[in-house]
Amino acid sequence: MKYLLSLVLCLVSHQMVYAKSAAQKGHAVAKKVEKFNNGFKGDTSEMEMILINANGDKVTRKLESKVKEMKKDGDKGLMTFLWPADVKGTKMLTWAHKDQNDDQWIYLPALKRVKRITSSSKTGSFMGSEFSYEDLGSQEVEKYTYKLLKETTYKKRKVWILERVPKDKDSGYSRQVVWIDKKYMGPVRIEYFDRKNEKLKTAVFTKFKKIKRWWRSLNVEIENHQTKKKSIMIWKNLKLGVNLNPRDFDKDNLK
Repeated sequence: MKYLLSLVLCLVSHQMVYAKSAAQKGHAVAKKVEKFNNGFKGDTSEMEMILINANGDKVTRKLESKVKEMKKDGDKGLMTFLWPADVKGTKMLTWAHKDQNDDQWIYLPALKRVKRITSSSKTGSFMGSEFSYEDLGSQEVEKYTYKLLKETTYKKRKVWILERVPKDKDSGYSRQVVWIDKKYMGPVRIEYFDRKNEKLKTAVFTKFKKIKRWWRSLNVEIENHQTKKKSIMIWKNLKLGVNLNPRDFDKDNLK
């Protein structure tokens, strides 16, 4: 009996050490990726958003994007719709934060007013796409707890697979499983699980390009497994190391 009890305690202890180790390793990988991608100052790009419904019908929209790196907090981002006419002039401003919920506002030209995206609304669809407002905030390390699931290959590339769990109770996700390319130091695949822990959607990142010392994906396709809808985001003319005017990210200038 003593031997059996000792064996059980040993197994439990081993599992606890492993769990702690997996969490530590996962957090270390996330910090390593964050450090690699720091220092870009700012980026600008032209973008296309393609919405595909369950029947395969497509709607295309054109945007421009600006992102300003912030040293002591999350980054600031501004997306402006350029085409077609029914969405032209719509703007979304995001102030990401490390230790609190992001601040987000959307300017609707038809109403000529700025609307704040509340914490409870961030799970909603961004402009009819499969990207939520939450997805468009910067993915700060402090917002999640991590676990390293395995190191393996994905499409012949070496990757870490992490599980990350949002700390924010208002998140639309119970967890996310992220494939991080060891060379690109960024995600190549993310699986999102809803609050019931059922697989909701999958994002696949392709067409990586090295710009200065950083690698960036120029194509992200996200598929909603529950609605059968897809959205594709394409980046063009992406520039890094751009000095951007802080006033461009002032919510009072959205109009």
